[in-house]
Amino acid sequence: MKRTRHTFRLPPELADQLADYASRKRVSQAAIVEAALASFLSPDSSERMEAAFSRRLDRISRQLDKLDYHVEVGNEAIALFVRTWLISNPALPDSQLPAAQAQAQERFAAFVSALARRMESEQRLAR
Repeated sequence: MKRTRHTFRLPPELADQLADYASRKRVSQAAIVEAALASFLSPDSSERMEAAFSRRLDRISRQLDKLDYHVEVGNEAIALFVRTWLISNPALPDSQLPAAQAQAQERFAAFVSALARRMESEQRLAR
């Protein structure tokens, strides 16, 4: 196959990347440049890129929908728990309020540290 000689200059960083890639793939630098130019100049390259982006966006959209569903389930579970708790626990008399608030602060601190431990571990409800 007849070939035409071309001379061009590359920035040192790009030339190093080209040389490294060629040595890793065990092909000539000219073959890599030829394939890159052919891909860049082919009329369907933009269509392939658009299809690839489309697939990625679809996958991301599905992941976001799944995430949205899980957040909604969590919100509904918390709302249901709070509603049930408020219905089943009567209000305290004023004399017992300071002691109850102190105990609530201790319990909340224990809850927060248990939540932090759980988030750092591999045990999750969704799994």
